[in-house]
Amino acid sequence: MAVSGLSGIETMLAQMRAVVKQAEGGALGGSEPSAVRSDGFAAELQRSLRRVSGAQNAATAQAKAFELGAPDISLNDVMVDMQKASIGFQTAVQVRNKLVAAYKEISSMAM
Repeated sequence: MAVSGLSGIETMLAQMRAVVKQAEGGALGGSEPSAVRSDGFAAELQRSLRRVSGAQNAATAQAKAFELGAPDISLNDVMVDMQKASIGFQTAVQVRNKLVAAYKEISSMAM
């Protein structure tokens, strides 16, 4: 069970790296995979949480601007950005839940 859990985490990390590379537009070129590995999981998790927080703050600011009657902001954009922020937050919560479950499983293993 623990091995399959680690495999799932490794798959999730690979997916996160691919998303980061796509979001950066490949700006780092060929050195990007080694840069992600050298930073480690904690740094990647911290960057992901900052992006989620930034998306939530931007969506909230956009909603407030719409409420105040800003002419360049449409309701569609506000709703889409709020949903993106919500999905990002829900994903972060699920990642946290998986990490806690993996930690509990590892800590309960007999040495």
